[in-house]
Amino acid sequence: MPVPRTPENKLTDTERRAVLEMLCSKRFVDQAPLEIYAQLLDDGTYLCSVSTMYRILRENAQVKERRRQARHPARTCPELVATAPRQVYSWDITKLAGPVKGTYFDAYVMVDIYSRYIVGAHVQTHESGLLAAEMMTEVFAVHGIPNVVHADRGTSMTSKTVATLLADLEVTRSHSRPRVSNDNPYSESLFKTLKYGPRWPERFLSIHHARDFMDSFTSWYNHEHRHTGIGLHTAADVHFGLAGQKATERAAVLARARVQHPERFGTVETPKILDLPTDVWINKPAVDTDTGDVEDDSGGPAADQAVA
Repeated sequence: MPVPRTPENKLTDTERRAVLEMLCSKRFVDQAPLEIYAQLLDDGTYLCSVSTMYRILRENAQVKERRRQARHPARTCPELVATAPRQVYSWDITKLAGPVKGTYFDAYVMVDIYSRYIVGAHVQTHESGLLAAEMMTEVFAVHGIPNVVHADRGTSMTSKTVATLLADLEVTRSHSRPRVSNDNPYSESLFKTLKYGPRWPERFLSIHHARDFMDSFTSWYNHEHRHTGIGLHTAADVHFGLAGQKATERAAVLARARVQHPERFGTVETPKILDLPTDVWINKPAVDTDTGDVEDDSGGPAADQAVA
């Protein structure tokens, strides 16, 4: 078998080291090879082609970043589970457009993640930790103190006022990772339902208009809207323990229909969409199908986690 012939135009090892040192020098470490190539030509220097520069960088695993970079500590992925109402509350603040462009009202909304019941919805003229704490105090007095309160990392959510209130009540605080909206899915889903509904106005004429709208929406969301995540029950039925009786009544209706027209039904007694979940998660850990172990983000067995 013939030995591959070395190309005559190939750089020597010494020349390749010189190119790599130039590319990683203080002058050029933050620049792309194309810019380095042009600047060296302007200086009257030619080392090699741009493609050769990239080739040398790839060989030395330097294609992406050649400069020193700050490394931020990895944020813990929040893993929360609720098996009944009043265990885990999630809350967030969304903007409501005011009567004039550039003006907004702030809607503070807290939801029970198991039942999807809105336990608190306040509209204010501005955002602050003090107003958030006032809402929580009212919610806890009416619906009970949860085990966990989850939120993103907004200034009000991480404020000292809120932190002190929850600490005094021995409520565990949980926060989303920075710039990860999926860590607060129930609040985000609620806001999408709020703003994509047919009655959503382009602007609110006053804070009273915004408050009336939120009151009307909350009543509909809690008592009329059927949620796919809780067996097509209303949030109020699940929150106040009425869903079990409703499920029994639905099963009876389906059973009568099956007797009348058995050919229209399959082998499943009740459609899966009508099942009420036994637990509700924020970031449920993945399960290794081979071992059955619960895995964390790194693929190993999950560490102890904050659960309701």
